[in-house]
Amino acid sequence: MSYKTILVNLTVDANPAPILKLATELAQRFDAHLVGLAAADVPPLVTTGEGLVYEGEVMQIQRTEIEKRLAELRDIFEKLVPGEVSSEWTQYVCAPTRALGLAARSADLVVTDDGGDDVFRAVDIGSLVLGAGRPVLVAAANAEHLVGKTVLVAWKDSREARRALSDSLPFLARAKEVVVATMEGDSGEDVRNSLADAAVFLEQHGIMPQTEVIAGAADGETLLAFARSIHADLIVSGAYGHSRLREWVFGGITRSLIRESGISRLLSN
Repeated sequence: MSYKTILVNLTVDANPAPILKLATELAQRFDAHLVGLAAADVPPLVTTGEGLVYEGEVMQIQRTEIEKRLAELRDIFEKLVPGEVSSEWTQYVCAPTRALGLAARSADLVVTDDGGDDVFRAVDIGSLVLGAGRPVLVAAANAEHLVGKTVLVAWKDSREARRALSDSLPFLARAKEVVVATMEGDSGEDVRNSLADAAVFLEQHGIMPQTEVIAGAADGETLLAFARSIHADLIVSGAYGHSRLREWVFGGITRSLIRESGISRLLSN
């Protein structure tokens, strides 16, 4: 198994070089086609305290500025991606999360940075992970490389964790060390059996993992502390959440992984 098409998101207000270098290295490692994407949108009409509405000319100026920035990012993409890497560019004047969701239909892996609070100019990581239907690699802040030397798989017996395990096989197959760990230590034999079955699944793919039961509170900080203790440079996890009206509501571990910026994370739903 490998990733044949990698989609990389270039945030319009961030330096594109680090995430683009990382994605290019992954495309070379997996012999994948690389699709660069950038998107931003014009905010909707806003009524000011004086009752004025920004429209017409102001919105067109904003759109023109966005299109100029997208053209700049395309130039950077074409300059930084080597000619021997199969690649293409796409851009949208719309919300980045929506644009990535659309483009993800033809990708095996989505690569992005940590996003931001402005949904018109930065991706919402949680909504992307839960809506894209593809694994999302959220790179550590300003990371230019992802070796994947030591990979921590956060395991629980759930659909999301099983999906994440399968989605991460290309990384796991190339890792020097894979640790499958659970924090459900109080559940006894059933947990140990599910952990053993996850290990068997990987062994059938030629991957020989270690298994661990992490002691302490079953929360995101405990998981991240364990990841740092084993010097993991990639965490693989299912993403757990549901829609409540127009918001995504996440479990505690997923929230912690979305906020984390020091370690790259591969999230699946």
